[in-house]
Amino acid sequence: MSTVAPAVAGEPRERLSLAQARRIALTAQGFADPRPAGRVDARHLRRVIDRVGLLQIDSVNVLSRSHYLPVFARLGPYPRAALDQLCWGTRRRRGMFEYWAHEASLLPLEAQPLLRWRMQEAHDSAWGSMVRIARERPGFVKAVRDLVAEEGPIGAGAIEVERPERSPGAMWNWHDGKIALEWLFYSGEVTTASRPNFQRLYDLTERVLPADVLARPTPSRADAHRELIRIAARGHGVATESDLRDYFRLKAADSRVAVAELVESGELQPVSVQSWKQPAYLWAEARLPRWVRARALLSPFDSLVWERARAERLFDFHYRIEIYTPAHKRIHGYYVLPFLLGDALVARVDLKADRGDRLLRVQGVYAEDGHQPDEIVGPLAAELTLMAQWLDLDGVAVAGRGDLAAPLSAELRQA
Repeated sequence: MSTVAPAVAGEPRERLSLAQARRIALTAQGFADPRPAGRVDARHLRRVIDRVGLLQIDSVNVLSRSHYLPVFARLGPYPRAALDQLCWGTRRRRGMFEYWAHEASLLPLEAQPLLRWRMQEAHDSAWGSMVRIARERPGFVKAVRDLVAEEGPIGAGAIEVERPERSPGAMWNWHDGKIALEWLFYSGEVTTASRPNFQRLYDLTERVLPADVLARPTPSRADAHRELIRIAARGHGVATESDLRDYFRLKAADSRVAVAELVESGELQPVSVQSWKQPAYLWAEARLPRWVRARALLSPFDSLVWERARAERLFDFHYRIEIYTPAHKRIHGYYVLPFLLGDALVARVDLKADRGDRLLRVQGVYAEDGHQPDEIVGPLAAELTLMAQWLDLDGVAVAGRGDLAAPLSAELRQA
């Protein structure tokens, strides 16, 4: 492929309405397909993962671990153990691996060579404490690696070092052993072998990932970036350059070169989208259906909405997760999921899985402007009931917050 200037090139050849852009994006993310009518198996899971490219991981478990939710949103009830097997099963049956992609993520094994450049550039791309320990205490890092080689898989607790006192309000209070493990993880020397109770157990990468994956050639940095942008473009359908860059958290200069090359090859088509200020790019194989009849509760970390500026451009949906906001300052709640109905985000629902009382608790539920309760509550009640069953809960209980609380409660009583 010929070298192009490090800037996004091409004049828009087509103008899309906002409604068309929404339908293209939803189709690319798998929401235009009907959910499976029968048993959901690993083939269905792989299809979802191949479409979205990756699943973001998050430790919050007030409802469910986040990586389970995008699959449920697209497939409906499925055995979570099947996803566990795909992510952390035996070396022979494993189909995914963990790495830093769009934050901490689960990715198909085929993507591992595409991220080796990030592993090789760890000194430049990893953050403070990891880089510092690698530079200042290389002997300690080597000792930690040797311990993993001798005893792995191991958790961070197996490394005997002095623990720091917990700092109130701090997200992470990592001791030096954990920091060293995370450096080795970022640089690709170790990876996640399994996650009992979501605790990461580390082992040498060559003992975890299949040998044929590790034997694949390492693409050049430019080729890897182009392929990552290609995956992002396929997953978005239509997107700005910054949307595409954000998917794998690439640097602007690298992303612009890759986008320009894909425009030159015809894989991306410059388009303009109604009301979007930035130029947009249409994936050459993107589909535009006449309608989308989706119904889904979306994780805050779902790839459809994880880039908040894009969610606002596509759906006129201003979305901020309030987990880290003091309770008295929250507007909608602690763990709020957008509700997708048709091709619109019509409501937001603050959910909690009360495992003691075996209830899915709706802590608050709010309609979006322009959407009426009578169009929302029936489908929302059905989706909440389905989610409760999937989470092995006995029912749905609605609290009093939000303009949809009373009609949703009435709808659930009638069901």
